[in-house]
Amino acid sequence: MGTPHDVPDMAIARHGSGVRAELAAVTSQVHPVFMLPPVAVSLFGGVLTGDFSPSIAIVHAIAIFLAVYTAHVKDGYVDFYGRGEDDDHPMTERGCRLALAGSSVGFGLTLGVLWWLVDLGAALITLPAWLIAYHHAPQLDLNPVGATAGYPVGVGIALLGGYYVQTTSVGTVPLAFALVLVVLLLGVKIIDDETDYAYDRSIGKRTVAVALGPERARQVAVGCMILAMLGVIWFAALDVFPPGSVLAVIVFGAVATVAHRAEATLATMLLVRGCYVFLAVLVGAVWWQPLS
Repeated sequence: MGTPHDVPDMAIARHGSGVRAELAAVTSQVHPVFMLPPVAVSLFGGVLTGDFSPSIAIVHAIAIFLAVYTAHVKDGYVDFYGRGEDDDHPMTERGCRLALAGSSVGFGLTLGVLWWLVDLGAALITLPAWLIAYHHAPQLDLNPVGATAGYPVGVGIALLGGYYVQTTSVGTVPLAFALVLVVLLLGVKIIDDETDYAYDRSIGKRTVAVALGPERARQVAVGCMILAMLGVIWFAALDVFPPGSVLAVIVFGAVATVAHRAEATLATMLLVRGCYVFLAVLVGAVWWQPLS
């Protein structure tokens, strides 16, 4: 499967021509549903410091955005041009390579800016986000651990990096928040993988759903989300999190209860949006500390 014969060799878009078509092809790999959490968590890491520099926070958020964009472009490129899994793709092979080069160079430039504005550690703690993104396909997504944990771990790295670039340190509070978010998103990602269970199984792609079966995978996913909620309560009891963080457990718990028995696509939609609300409540709890 490849570029149609009537597409010019230098084209970026597979469908249509002109600047508008090529811009649409490039921006087609911006998926807000999956890009918003890492970028928001990067900013949340800065909020945890209590007093942060907006300019540094924005640079780090841009770096995280470029890393996730790299993951989306690479994943689509590999699935369509390498594996032949997808039926269509908006960018030509050349377009994918140019987009990968552009996002990677842009990411490298943001690392340089972070090094200049903060220190070398700021660049080093951010670099793994791109490494995970670039190697998700076709390396990390070939086994249940890599396929499931890549995105959640990337979100955790975004939070820790967002905190570090403001303080040049990583303390107990950001580590605890990162741990909770990684475990929570592991559960959501396992359920998301259920949506492609039949297809993944047919091509031998071993996600958690394929490895364990949908029913057992759903049990593991629910267990991860419960563990994450218990973690919030535990950290609040230890005064690591502000007391208001427990409100996030109540909100997400209500969403998860509804999603628990839903089919995979609907459950994923509910849980992803539940994560947005969960994070928003955590931000509010940290910023205003309503129950303190």
